[in-house]
Amino acid sequence: MQLGSYQLRNNVFVAPMAGVTDRPFRQLCKELGAGYAVSEMAASNPRLWATEKSTRRINHEGEMEPKAVQIAGAEPQMLAEAARFNVDRGAQIIDINMGCPVKKVCNKWCGSALLQDEILVASILEAVVAAVDVPVTLKFRTGWDRAHKNALTIARIAEQSGIAMLTLHGRTRADGYSGLAEYDTIAAVKAAVSIPVVANGDIDSPHKAKAVLEKTGADAVMIGRAAQGRPWIFREIDYFLRTGQLLPAPEVNEVRALMAQHLQAHYSFYGTYLGVRTARKHIAWYVQGLEGEKIFRQHMNTLENCEQQLQAVDVFFESQLAWGERLQYAPAREKLAA
Repeated sequence: MQLGSYQLRNNVFVAPMAGVTDRPFRQLCKELGAGYAVSEMAASNPRLWATEKSTRRINHEGEMEPKAVQIAGAEPQMLAEAARFNVDRGAQIIDINMGCPVKKVCNKWCGSALLQDEILVASILEAVVAAVDVPVTLKFRTGWDRAHKNALTIARIAEQSGIAMLTLHGRTRADGYSGLAEYDTIAAVKAAVSIPVVANGDIDSPHKAKAVLEKTGADAVMIGRAAQGRPWIFREIDYFLRTGQLLPAPEVNEVRALMAQHLQAHYSFYGTYLGVRTARKHIAWYVQGLEGEKIFRQHMNTLENCEQQLQAVDVFFESQLAWGERLQYAPAREKLAA
């Protein structure tokens, strides 16, 4: 699909997730088949731009194009300036966050809290679109709560403001991440606007991706939590959408190599002290459902340096070869043992 002047290679995207979709993870997802990825949420307040966290979040050095930065805030001109700041530093697409449900974000009238003020939404979108010469996109939810679902109104405002693409998570802010995402609202939004619409929420398998695309008529799907520890999900979904066939589980030795690549990039990005500690959550996601994961995770949390961590991960995946050349998650192992 087309986004501005960029031809995206497929319609399977990486969702921006704070503390997860840093540059090393985004790059790995793109290498494994994701057609598009957006950075973690970056603050619009200029007083925060020079902080270590913000500097990392907008670091796209060496990343595959297009390079997209998500910005968050509540003041139109501040967001416009944040968009210019990021474009000046290499951002090729700006995404506006009106979907984050986290309390500390909403308490500052940012993220999905903005959906309560449609006039302010229009002011923000118009200001950011006018501020930069790159495509501006919007990620949002179906409404503040189920009694106040206004995704259709927000979508129309966005289209009139010049937004290039919409990504809609099929939950309200009040839902958080609980319950099941609903797709009827995404279908209604897709029918109401002429710009591309991306479906987001609970898409965790090739079959689910296909079903959501068919139900909503959306142009693309965006994968969030299901990609944690499973970055190859993008190639699995893309392959299934193109061929109707399922790829086999990845080979153990491929995942060993991917883990080494990811961890080394992670350490380089964060430095050794912070890198070892922030890598633990990624490692826990990679091993979830595999034989021996509980004991391994307990051991992993005691390791304090990169070399020990890399060696422990390598030994763990070596042990998985006892179940075959390909990764065997719990249900598959049970079938083998039967």
